[in-house]
Amino acid sequence: MGDFPIQISTRLIDRLTEDDEKVKKRTKKTKTRVPREPRLPETKVDQPQISDDSEQQKGTSTGTGWAVPPPLFMPVNQLPYSVSAELDAIRSVVKESENVVEKLRKQEKNMVQEATQKAKDLHDKEFKIPEPKPMPCSVESNAWMTCYKENTNDLTKCAPLAQNFAECARRVRQLAKPADK
Repeated sequence: MGDFPIQISTRLIDRLTEDDEKVKKRTKKTKTRVPREPRLPETKVDQPQISDDSEQQKGTSTGTGWAVPPPLFMPVNQLPYSVSAELDAIRSVVKESENVVEKLRKQEKNMVQEATQKAKDLHDKEFKIPEPKPMPCSVESNAWMTCYKENTNDLTKCAPLAQNFAECARRVRQLAKPADK
């Protein structure tokens, strides 16, 4: 088995040394049982309650204990004024909070639309394909080329158109040179 420490209190030693006095045992007191009265059907507040307390009133107590007080009915639908005022204050704060939340949602929606529009505009500007610059002297070039195709036997008819194209090309070169410098 195991070793268990033994503790001897001073009270135990005092009890053992007192031989002439015997330890008194406490006796349990038995409680008298009180029979419970059956529940009476509930009555309305306005009606007077009829009870069987006539024996107790006459003085012939049977030891059954105190009489059961009649039930107390309070109207539930009326709240005290302070609670109702407090509830009204809470409701108004909740209503105000809901209005603020609704305003914030509308503001957020507007901001999202603005940001989306700005992003779209920026995207269009950034990735927009530039319009091609018109080819200089394209009209003159097309005119002398069609003339050469139509008059393959007599090319002298197209000489003035070819000269117009050459003149246009020379002007374009002269305008481009100062821009390059």
